[in-house]
Amino acid sequence: MTFVQLIECRTSRFDEMNRLIDTWVEQTGGRRTATHALVGKDRSDRAHIVEMVEFPSYEEAMRSSNLPETDEIFRGMVALCDEMPTFTDLEVVRDERLYGAAVRRLFDTLAAAGELPPLNDLFDEDCHSHDPVDPQPTIGLDAIRREFRMWRDAFDFAFTVEDLIAQDDRICARWTWNATHKGEFLGIAPTGRRVTMTGMTLFRFGAAGKLTDTWWQHDQLGLLQQLGALDELER
Repeated sequence: MTFVQLIECRTSRFDEMNRLIDTWVEQTGGRRTATHALVGKDRSDRAHIVEMVEFPSYEEAMRSSNLPETDEIFRGMVALCDEMPTFTDLEVVRDERLYGAAVRRLFDTLAAAGELPPLNDLFDEDCHSHDPVDPQPTIGLDAIRREFRMWRDAFDFAFTVEDLIAQDDRICARWTWNATHKGEFLGIAPTGRRVTMTGMTLFRFGAAGKLTDTWWQHDQLGLLQQLGALDELER
């Protein structure tokens, strides 16, 4: 079970504390078992510092605590604090990856029947969408919605999300797209064919929790082949 240690202290020497943490990270490289660390300052009390350190389990946290470097860093931390730090041991009972949920909701929304919604709850108005097929990014929510409508007008489709990987403000999704060609697409008249395409998309979220950048990678050449657009070239 995932384990989180919550460390709270008061210090007016935050820069020195930050360097101390960097020293611990450097000295324990390859042996520490922490998977994620977050340090925050209390907005109403700038001397109040909170650090959250995540471990795969309580046992792994104890392994890190027993490293000689950890003990040395702790003594240095106490010397920098105005009072003794407090430690709270937390077993994680709920862990929601909200960015991942937003990405899944986007894929479902793009495939849903009916009018395409405004999407302003998911995208920043100045979002940039990057696609290797177009050397210039598509900029702005209105332009991005026009691209989505082009795909929706040409295909009835659904996404299957195969993998979601999160790191900080980014989510990477590996997906499979299954569709029926119902309308004109890049000059190709409707064929009624069932087609499939695989791809990956990297999403970046901004401070407001909305998408500010997307990078799409997909097998459009394979899609054109399935639609018969390359038949003449292959002869």
